[in-house]
Amino acid sequence: MTTDKQIISLMQEEAYKPMSYKELEKHFGIESANEFKDFIKLLNQLEESGHIVRGGSDRYGVPERMNLVRGKLQAHAKGFAFLIPDDREHPDVYINAHDLNTAMNGDIVFVKVTSRSQGGGRMEGEVVRVITRANTQIVGVFQSQDTYAFVIADDKRVSRDIFIPQHSFNGAVTGQKVVVKIVNYPEGRSAAEGEVIEILGHKDDPGVDILAIVRKFQLPEAFNEEVLAEAEAAPDSITEEEIIGQGRRDLRSKRIVTIDGEDAKDLDDAVNVEILENGHYKLGVHIADVSYYVREGSALDIEAYNRGCSVYLTDRVIPMLPHRLSNGICSLNPKVDRLTMSCEMEFDENLKVVNHEIFTSVIKTSERMTYTNVRKLLTGEAEPELVERYAYLMEDFKRMEELADRLRSRRMKRGAIDFDFEESKILVDADGKPTDIVKRERSVAEMMIEEFMLAANETVAEHFQWMKVPFLYRVHEDPDSEKLMNFMEFVTNFGYTIKGKGNAIHPRALQTLLEEIKGTPEETVLSKIMLRSMKQARYDAQSLGHFGLAAEFYSHFTSPIRRYPDLIIHRVIREVLESGNLSDTRHEYLSSRMSDIAQQSSERERVAVDAERQTEALKKAQYMLDKVGEEFEGIISSVTGFGMFVELDNTVEGLIRLSDLTDDYYNFHERQFALVGERTSKIYRIGDEIKIRVARVNMEEHTIDFELLDMKPRKEGGFKRGGGGSGKPFKGAAGFKGFRGKPSAAASNGQGKSGKSGRDKGGFAAKGKGGYVNAQGKKRDGAAAGGAVDANAGQGRGKRRRGDAVDGLAVNTGPAATGQEQGRRKGGAARRIEEAAKAGVEGGAGARAGGAEGAAGARAKGAGVEGAAGARAKGAGVEGAAGARAKGAGAEGAAGARAKGAGVEGAAGQGKPRRAKAGGTPWSDSRGKGRGGKARGPKLSEGGSLSQRLESVGAGRTESGVPRGESKRGRGAVSLGGEAPAGGSDWASGVNALAKGGRRRSDDGDGSKKRRR
Repeated sequence: MTTDKQIISLMQEEAYKPMSYKELEKHFGIESANEFKDFIKLLNQLEESGHIVRGGSDRYGVPERMNLVRGKLQAHAKGFAFLIPDDREHPDVYINAHDLNTAMNGDIVFVKVTSRSQGGGRMEGEVVRVITRANTQIVGVFQSQDTYAFVIADDKRVSRDIFIPQHSFNGAVTGQKVVVKIVNYPEGRSAAEGEVIEILGHKDDPGVDILAIVRKFQLPEAFNEEVLAEAEAAPDSITEEEIIGQGRRDLRSKRIVTIDGEDAKDLDDAVNVEILENGHYKLGVHIADVSYYVREGSALDIEAYNRGCSVYLTDRVIPMLPHRLSNGICSLNPKVDRLTMSCEMEFDENLKVVNHEIFTSVIKTSERMTYTNVRKLLTGEAEPELVERYAYLMEDFKRMEELADRLRSRRMKRGAIDFDFEESKILVDADGKPTDIVKRERSVAEMMIEEFMLAANETVAEHFQWMKVPFLYRVHEDPDSEKLMNFMEFVTNFGYTIKGKGNAIHPRALQTLLEEIKGTPEETVLSKIMLRSMKQARYDAQSLGHFGLAAEFYSHFTSPIRRYPDLIIHRVIREVLESGNLSDTRHEYLSSRMSDIAQQSSERERVAVDAERQTEALKKAQYMLDKVGEEFEGIISSVTGFGMFVELDNTVEGLIRLSDLTDDYYNFHERQFALVGERTSKIYRIGDEIKIRVARVNMEEHTIDFELLDMKPRKEGGFKRGGGGSGKPFKGAAGFKGFRGKPSAAASNGQGKSGKSGRDKGGFAAKGKGGYVNAQGKKRDGAAAGGAVDANAGQGRGKRRRGDAVDGLAVNTGPAATGQEQGRRKGGAARRIEEAAKAGVEGGAGARAGGAEGAAGARAKGAGVEGAAGARAKGAGVEGAAGARAKGAGAEGAAGARAKGAGVEGAAGQGKPRRAKAGGTPWSDSRGKGRGGKARGPKLSEGGSLSQRLESVGAGRTESGVPRGESKRGRGAVSLGGEAPAGGSDWASGVNALAKGGRRRSDDGDGSKKRRR
């Protein structure tokens, strides 16, 4: 009979040319009708799973030979996505929002590569087929529009709302959290269509928040009847006949204890330590024999495979196995007989394992110890009654502590990396409301059990690796060399060095760094960035080593109650112990299953981690709700182009947005992870200690905003949104740097032709590469009205929306006029604009030659200011808009603008400076100078260059690592400077800080942002 492996192997051969099913039938010599029928079924199955592809001429081949890449789609909230290929050697593929072709986040898809960079490292493509849908249900907030409705998804990677026709409401009303079944997937500009299948309750009701996360990740809470029936059939106790009949080793006379947390109920590991006559240590690790009760192919086994692991949320546990097993017969409860799988190891004086045994056993634990009590007993903090109760175990605990210390020292010497992160525990009341956040202590008791479990996992992995039986391993591959080199360069900013180059770095060098930074302010930050530079640990059917543990062999053997890979390992061990070896048929079957189990277990683990993190973020945001306005001390944990994250002592993390740093304009230096003030040279860097105030808590996003204590709030009334006279003040958003302008003389004196009512204030223009001019409009009723020109980074479109911020752009604005003149501003850019204005200034979008009109698209016939993108001036003056052209003498004040006459190009922070055609000089060289080259304000270099400033405070290099005008894009990222790619925006221009309070918009990938219905 023809197998799937034979078909795939044939198609992977170099000489293979795509064949039809008849040609394949002939090739494999298929004769009987039944065999032909099975063969066609197999072809269809392989095609449906995406392992083979049928071309337009009904000929079959493998995807990689047909210019297709198979992988998982990783979508971004802005609409675009990346393909994470199944082939780990293949680079990620960027996919524009228009090229998704109904695919959504998490889908398994085929992508056709449409373009490649010169070196082949960066690719773009389009989805040609969705193999497996990851999203069949969406959780979100229901918003009714009478005859139809939309559901705004909780998962922001679902960038379009789900359309719900009236007949599919099923009783849902506005404000409720609902689960929606997708009926039609998004195609082109059409949103996905769905129907409400479950109403969770109002979004503010107690418990609905966690329930929504459970539904979002499709975590199965209840067990089906068949699974529960099998669990109920399990016995409450074991009999002597079972023990004798299975040939188990009887360890019930040994002093064996469990050591777990106070609230743990599924006790799956127990330990004991003895000193042998030859002075060697003998460590016994005894694990609950779950595989004895969960048989292969049973309903329990299938359910455990689908769940993959237990999920621990803040106020509940979603177990892998029913409580009847996990808390009952499989839990190593004290003073009762339990069936176990044991690993006993003998360590010599050098802590080398000189002898070990793995066998089935029966134990009766002496005590159910807690980490707290063991810590108190070993540190001398225990109360007298505690000491008296456990006096007979004190010698055992001391031996355990001594052995664990020596094992740890040996592990550190060989180069294992020990990340000692501070973890928190969120305490909640009966309604699920957080009452406190406390740090989890990693005491001597936790470290003791940790060392014993590591020793058992390594011993078991090595034993079965040499036996050459199908097995599951926990692997942690060597870090990506580029990420590691970036980390090595980054730590030099703190005065540390790491020995080695790229992948040649031994984990011992990284552990040495962790020891050097221990107790320093930057310890947490550097540890986290080091962790991010490494690959994620996962399960694999091959033993590939564990970089973080510096272990050649490693597996997960010690938690079969809550991890499916451990259960599989126990099952294989049992078979080998009972039969001595595996038959060829059994060996082949298990080998074919291990890769699939490894992948499934890794994916389910990832889902569990994401759900746990989201739950933690939710509860931390809830905890900080009533702390708004309170002051705390924290440490800068991350710096980005849109602000900096600060972590408090209780592990709560919040963002200080760039728009809230009002004392200066700050440049983000990527490689140094620093924000550097342009005028004050003030530097904010990872690891700095600062004082903050809680400013805002966003419960929809589960985010917290902080503000610095010494920052003054921006004044109201200066910058207006939308350009209309009745627009609300626009205070800017994170990460955008530009000019602060000043009203022209003509405008402030009330000269020039008046514009239409409500249109006399500076508007926003959306075109170009970033930067803005604060073009002041005409004075009305004795008050100068403020405005701004807002250049949409890399979008190339001049559209704007009334009453809303320019699409995708964030503006970092300085103090603005509030109706009355605030006096002359001292800045070089403002002075230059004012001087040029006397000769005639372009001020309103689309204005030609005269009159001040601040509204975009308005026309004025008198002398004035033109501040909108794409405006054209035929006389001498200054262009204040991105992409505008000046045909006369003057200066360009916007990024990417081109002057055809003599002038100065003043790119506002983003984009590559270009010389004017008539001998102009780059803005960076002439900033602060007006006409004639005379100094008009402070120079950029005043107080020394950026390099000198950074070096003076020990910040090292100043280059961001990305040349201006070039984009840098990675998995799930957007460009960091210069012109943004289609579907994305210029991150350094602060696009991440979309105007808060407005309705969410989706990016259709061509730079235009569509308002959601």
